[in-house]
Amino acid sequence: MDFYTEQAGLPVAQRLLDEFERVARLVTNPGFGTPTTKGRRVFPLRVFPYLVVYRSREVGIRIVVVRHQHRRPSHGGARR
Repeated sequence: MDFYTEQAGLPVAQRLLDEFERVARLVTNPGFGTPTTKGRRVFPLRVFPYLVVYRSREVGIRIVVVRHQHRRPSHGGARR
């Protein structure tokens, strides 16, 4: 977080931390994301243009890739 605070300022760093806290809730609520193919779900960040692609596990989740919404949209598609 120090990097983001130094580079972009405290408000941006705080928004990033808030987004990470939202993503952490997926562990106990894996159904929050939108179902896609191959048993994956997608969870968009609200403030930043990224999608978290993940799979539900018996316990928790497995994040497959964090993908930018406008750059290389197929990035991470072949990952399991």
